[in-house]
Amino acid sequence: MEKTFAYIGKKVLLFLSEAGKLASLFGQIIRLSFQKPFDGKMVLQQMILIGNKSFGVVTITSISTGMILALQTGTALERKISGAANMLGGVVSLALTRELAPVLIGLVMAGKIGSAIAAEIGTMEVTEQVDALKTMAANPVKYLGVPRFLAAILMLPVLTIYADVLGTFGGLVVSLNTFEGTSAGFLESLTSYLLTGDVYKGLFKTVFFGAIIAVVGCQRGFETEGGAEGVGKATTSSVVISSMLILVTDYILTAFLW
Repeated sequence: MEKTFAYIGKKVLLFLSEAGKLASLFGQIIRLSFQKPFDGKMVLQQMILIGNKSFGVVTITSISTGMILALQTGTALERKISGAANMLGGVVSLALTRELAPVLIGLVMAGKIGSAIAAEIGTMEVTEQVDALKTMAANPVKYLGVPRFLAAILMLPVLTIYADVLGTFGGLVVSLNTFEGTSAGFLESLTSYLLTGDVYKGLFKTVFFGAIIAVVGCQRGFETEGGAEGVGKATTSSVVISSMLILVTDYILTAFLW
């Protein structure tokens, strides 16, 4: 029994320690984001890396999600109501904008971007490039963390809007070809049920998800030690921690917003 409580206590202390490190780094990034000089070029480069090079995976994720959602929902509705396929516009768009698109894009970006941030900064840490920045009186958090943070919170909403549009288009394709619905009925349902506030609330979530991905990736990168093996561990833990925090934060924000 004593060993069990000791083990639990050790894990709790480790959790609190990691939470404190994340909170501390988040505070530093927020503070340094408002300090001059502002490296707009670096932020733009990170936005291109996060946004432009992620459109492919976002396209596949969003279209397939919209089509699957429409197929499953349409099948269930048609069992009860004949011609219910024309209601798919509202069902698909609401599910995507409120929940599926923000969370799925957040999880996909946690795997793609969060791991890349952790690996890049982790490699710099183990090869002493971060120490070199300190030697040159450059703040590593300002130079490495702030551009990635700003790029993440700016590009996640853009990618989510893109996912909303493509996912809805995927639902329309299934409605027309599988359930013999009409585009007019699909759009009428969409405009009847989907409100502008639903879209804004979904995008509001992605700002938090982007912050989580960037802060966790940077924190795991700065904590890397042990050479190539340490970089691998930092990358893996970054994805796992970011994904869990995104899911927990999603519930909290959903309960608050709706």
